[in-house]
Amino acid sequence: MLRFSAASRRSRVRLTLGCVLAVMACTSAAASAPPADGDRDRDFPMRIVAYVANSGSGSASAFDVRLERAVAAPAVGSGPTGVGAAPDGSHVYVANGLSDSVSFIETGSRRAVATVPVGSYPFSAFPSRDGRWVFAANWGSANVSVIDTASRRVVATPTVGELPHSVATLPDGTAYVTNSGSNNVTVLSRGHEPLAQIPVGDFPSGVVATTKGDRVYVANTGSGSISAIDTATRKVTATWPVGKAPLGLGLSPDGRRLYAADSAADVLLVIDTTTGGVLSQVPVGKTPQGVAVSPGGSRVWVTNEDSDTVSVIDPGLTKVRATLRTGNHPEGIAITPR
Repeated sequence: MLRFSAASRRSRVRLTLGCVLAVMACTSAAASAPPADGDRDRDFPMRIVAYVANSGSGSASAFDVRLERAVAAPAVGSGPTGVGAAPDGSHVYVANGLSDSVSFIETGSRRAVATVPVGSYPFSAFPSRDGRWVFAANWGSANVSVIDTASRRVVATPTVGELPHSVATLPDGTAYVTNSGSNNVTVLSRGHEPLAQIPVGDFPSGVVATTKGDRVYVANTGSGSISAIDTATRKVTATWPVGKAPLGLGLSPDGRRLYAADSAADVLLVIDTTTGGVLSQVPVGKTPQGVAVSPGGSRVWVTNEDSDTVSVIDPGLTKVRATLRTGNHPEGIAITPR
């Protein structure tokens, strides 16, 4: 089995891309005032929490989205990179790259309640739309571990492409897996079998699907572009040149705006999904990685791996409203949906 340290993995990514990609501090440093009480009550119920995977700390940072402050730092496995939230908000799943496992965090207690062994170097962990499954993309073993969330056991391990990075799931039960090493996307069936391989750009990494599941967007980090995939035909319908090295992706609830962390330019790109044009670039921290959008779409959170921070952005004003301290080398991020 392929094993390597978080620092070594970052070096491999830097070498592959030819550009910069890359103890827990629970206090947060706000760059601006918190939202007004009316905004907080309307957009951010108290139970909405953002979870960040700190690859250098072996922990997850939990932030109250309404108050924009740290509330917990649950311990997970070694080298955590990816994080996903259950559709019902009951659990968060953290991919532990150096432990070859996925941690189940109970959001009520904000503690890890289970650890599930998976393949080699899981890079991300993302749930199905119905919450029944969690898909762990195993970077080191070129496969995906499908975890039954009820039994907390792996029930399938389909082979995908080389260096699988991230997963997006659709309402019909299919899953789209980006393969950074083979420059394609594997489509997995509802029964977790490979259905298709879709060629995309160089070093595909982040991936996100629309709420309806009619389109999937892929960040091609190595070629500085976004691939738009029609899920009915499973073909790329557009390739948009954007920034230098787009990595993590997020989507507005209405699907009109795509948010991409440009890991080489230290900005968040705001992209019009109708035209593919970049509407604005918001400066963030060093080497931005993960992107998460609040349930109502009024905030975008971006992890900054080499700044050990997360930027909270108001997409309406296209500016950073707060910068919060995380653990060491934050990468993946997810916000609980309710």
